[in-house]
Amino acid sequence: MHDSLAGNYRLFYREVAGFIPGQRLFSDPFRSLAYGTDASFYRLVPKIVILVKTPEEMSHILNAAGHFKVPVTFRAAGTSLSGQAVTDSVLLVISGGWKNFAIHDNGERITLEPGVIGAMANTYLSPHNRKIGPDPASINSCMIGGIAANNSSGMCCGTAQNSYNTVEGMKIIFCDGSVLDTLDPGSRLQFPGSHKDLLDEIGRIRDEINSDGILKQRICNKYRIKNTTGYSLNSFVDYSDPIDIILHLMVGSEGTLGFIAEITYTTVPEHTHKASALVIFPDMENACKAAIILKGGPSSAVELMDRASLRSVENREGMPSYLRSLEQESAALLIETRADNPVSLRRQMDEIRDSLQALPTVRPVSFTALKEEYERLWDIRRGLFPAVGGARKIGTTVIIEDVAFPIDKLASAALE
Repeated sequence: MHDSLAGNYRLFYREVAGFIPGQRLFSDPFRSLAYGTDASFYRLVPKIVILVKTPEEMSHILNAAGHFKVPVTFRAAGTSLSGQAVTDSVLLVISGGWKNFAIHDNGERITLEPGVIGAMANTYLSPHNRKIGPDPASINSCMIGGIAANNSSGMCCGTAQNSYNTVEGMKIIFCDGSVLDTLDPGSRLQFPGSHKDLLDEIGRIRDEINSDGILKQRICNKYRIKNTTGYSLNSFVDYSDPIDIILHLMVGSEGTLGFIAEITYTTVPEHTHKASALVIFPDMENACKAAIILKGGPSSAVELMDRASLRSVENREGMPSYLRSLEQESAALLIETRADNPVSLRRQMDEIRDSLQALPTVRPVSFTALKEEYERLWDIRRGLFPAVGGARKIGTTVIIEDVAFPIDKLASAALE
């Protein structure tokens, strides 16, 4: 234990040292500094770092933290750009383990521990032609714990297939160390006996929201579009059972309500045939009009990029050469469509092309179904954040939070 620890932190450290080996519990400046950063541009140096390997350890740690009133922060892969995995208090890092999974009903459901990398979950499901709904850009490195806790969505899942809408159940460890398994009838029956006050308060908030027609409608409107700012208040409208409300509040709570020790997702189809097109428009207004048209069609993903975004990647290896010659006002939509067979895929490509005929485009709408080619197109989108961030002026930073608008307001919002 480092000499700088004092007060409750010292007491907490001594308590935890009774069941966590010394090589997984430290507070020295050198190692603490190393854990002071995640993928964001924030830095907070934790006073104590604990590498946690089992749910039982996590339960004991949270119980001790609650007893000594010591704040804790969870970290899985630490790939988020918003700083959820840094702290100047106690950092709990899931380490080793946490990688168990179970596939149910021929891949229609999957149970995952929080240390499973998102892409590995999809690898496990691939023999069943299924995948998890969330599709964050960092899926090859981020872990399920962060995907669920941040309600990560990504380029293709939108809101219909995010964690909130595809979660079936969780094992949750609360601040007192207690565990709720929302898929276990016995756990659901026992929980009200030990946490009556919590469930009563959840029920009171539910009733207050649902008795206020204006407030209820406002919540419904806010969550029709992508909205991951704050807690998922739509839980109180979408569900009546307090335990189901808690389950969905956990999604997007960023580790502030409890620890997700296990999650079960309803999976979604992984279509074997895909095609993509990068459609260039003369200006942002026409690109936004196209996005509105495509909303009701067979597009599985539509990404909007302005000229500045395209300029930031136009000189990267493998990028289409025509990007360098675009006019200043140009904008683009990166479109993907998916199907179960080649015939359906061709029909969907034709439908998308036909739907855009009334709008001016800089180049003809051209799809590619070759994996190497459409992956190169999506590399444009995947590379935008580091490219734009690298092009900023020294001394400035990047606003990385999502801004969401109803799609019918997209053009006016983008042009402001």
